[in-house]
Formats: sequence, structure tokens, C-alpha cells
Amino acid sequence: MNSILQQPIWRFYDQSISAKQRSPLESFATDDTLCQLVGQLASPPTIRTWVHDASVVLGIQDHRLPYVQQGMELLQARAYQPIVRNSGGLAVVLDAGVLNISIVLSEQTEALSINDGYDVMVALIKGLFPEVADRIEAYEIVGSYCPGSYDLSIDGKKFAGISQRRLRQGVAVQIYLCIEGSGSERAALIRDFYEVSLQGEATKFTYPSIDPSVMASLSELVDATLTVEAVIIRLQRLIHKMAEEIRFESFHDEELMLYAFYLKRILERNKKMLAPK
Repeated sequence: MNSILQQPIWRFYDQSISAKQRSPLESFATDDTLCQLVGQLASPPTIRTWVHDASVVLGIQDHRLPYVQQGMELLQARAYQPIVRNSGGLAVVLDAGVLNISIVLSEQTEALSINDGYDVMVALIKGLFPEVADRIEAYEIVGSYCPGSYDLSIDGKKFAGISQRRLRQGVAVQIYLCIEGSGSERAALIRDFYEVSLQGEATKFTYPSIDPSVMASLSELVDATLTVEAVIIRLQRLIHKMAEEIRFESFHDEELMLYAFYLKRILERNKKMLAPK
């Protein structure tokens, strides 16, 4: 287990049910708020779980696609809500079978390189799934959506992607874990989005050519009975091993004021990004 995961106190904020019908933009505002609170030592290190109903989170580069409006219309026609996030990366799918976990740490207590942040999350995921820990690999899965050097896969099939957000000396390492449902169906949705958004046009940026067969969910790869709820229970047990104390805490009143500030900023930015060109 990565030594950074051993903390005297972990705060645990579970939004796996409460965030479902809300916009993922609210989750990005929540992580920005936690970044500031944890970064400035106003909160203990925090682990947050979050789940959102059918949404596609687009990256900045996706927003520059030549026919992105048509691509977003395709997503909406298939009952997925598109949003643009405020950090790097490319399009990812969120739905009730995808569990997102954020680990929020302060750089005031210990400097964290980009790779340190990724390694902390990889260690957490291996701790969550000890039965396949030695089969989980971190390298770029070509043909997946939002490919990156810390894609997590088993037998060459990607089930998770990791990103980071850094703000006010706080670091939020975020992962999406495809737990239930079909990984290849999610990938096919993003493949279709890119086809409609590009329409064969040449672009300066190279968008991923998606092969749905390289993506799967953990219920397909590990255990058909795995559910989002079961993984959250595993996570709580794991945090008990990593900390002397767990604080189950949502935002307090003064923290909600800070959250409102970050949410307003993100909503305004997203509105600008999604405005027709």
C-alpha cells in the first residue's frame, strides 16, 4: 500500500446516491472546493465517491471539434447530457454503473509530483480489488476513449482512467471506474460522437480512433456480481485500514459558501463553452 494512503484522519464524502441526478459540473465544483480546503489544511485529506446518471464529460479539445454541435446532438438523442470539464483529457462516459473516486491531498504537508498522484490512485485501486491486483496494469490503451499513460486495464481491456486537478496547494486525483454494464457499449457511444463531430475532416489535434473491444467493465472482467454499491463498501473497509479515524462528512455551512463560488465559476464557463460557435 502506498505510504501516502496511510493518514491519521481520512474524511469520507459519499455522493454515490446524492449526486446521481445532478450535473457532473457540481462534482467538479465539489473537487475544486475540496482542493482548496485540503490544500490550505482546513480539512483532512479526503476521499469522495460520486456517481452521475447518463452524461458525457467532454474535454477542452473535444469542444474544438469541427462539428461538435452535431456530436452533442447525437449524445442528447441517445439520452446522454454533454458537459465540458475544466481540466485536461478527452470525452468520458458517466452513468449509474460508473463509480468515480477522488483522492484529495495537500501539497503543504508533502510535495506530490504528477506521477505520485497517479501512483496513489493505482495503489488504492489495487487495494480495492486484491483478487486481481497483480493483473491490473497502468499503461495507455490505444483505441480506448480518453487514452492516457495511466489507463488501468486487465488483460489489455481498459476499465478505468485517471486525471488530476491542482488548485490552491490541493491535489485531487480523480478516477472513473467502469463497474457495471458494458464497457464496449460506452466506447461505441464515444466512437459515434467522434465520427459525427469530425465527419472525416483533418484537424491539428489527433482525436482517438476508438475500438470498443479494448474496453470492459469490472463486472465483465472480474466478477459478474460486482456493483457500485459493493465497491463503495469495499472502499470504506479499506479506508478503515488506512486511517486511525474516518470522518463521514459532507460540506459544513462555511464550506458550502466556498462551493457556491466554485460552482458559479464552473457553470458560467461551461455555458460559454457550449454556446453554438
